[in-house]
Amino acid sequence: MPIFRNYITPTTLTLAKNVRLAALDVDGVMSDGTLAYADSGSETKVFHTADGQGLKSLASAGTILAVISARHSEVVLRRTNELGIAHLVQACSDKLAALTALARSLNLEMAQCAFMGDDLADLHAMKACGFACSVPHAPLVVRQWAHYVTRRNGGGGAVREFCELLLRARRHTSSFH
Repeated sequence: MPIFRNYITPTTLTLAKNVRLAALDVDGVMSDGTLAYADSGSETKVFHTADGQGLKSLASAGTILAVISARHSEVVLRRTNELGIAHLVQACSDKLAALTALARSLNLEMAQCAFMGDDLADLHAMKACGFACSVPHAPLVVRQWAHYVTRRNGGGGAVREFCELLLRARRHTSSFH
């Protein structure tokens, strides 16, 4: 079991360096987890622009991006389309199965996959992937399984921090600074 930490170690960078597919949960990771409904029944979510830029930078560096969410949301579909994220799985009750199927379809090993989650529904995917990331407000058991816990909260730049760590790991050499 990884020991959760919000600082980067050589081991963290080594694990993150192998990532070719980065998958993320939505509520509590890409957003702050708040669900807001209008009288019309429409749903709103707030996304941080810095997270979007981080995802675009990560994709430009050759990392495949995916979003795997337990809920279905038109807002999430719009956001993933805006960011050019081709792999979106919504209304997913088994995130591990979705991640495994996606990795298999891309001819990737699970060790080449990262998953960023914040709650118990994310735990199996986090345990099975090569690099697991979480956020500070996640339950302790989830943070304990993360190789890295961001300093920023979900919806507040945590995804950008995750992306920057993966990009830094790509540039990492055998010496640690």
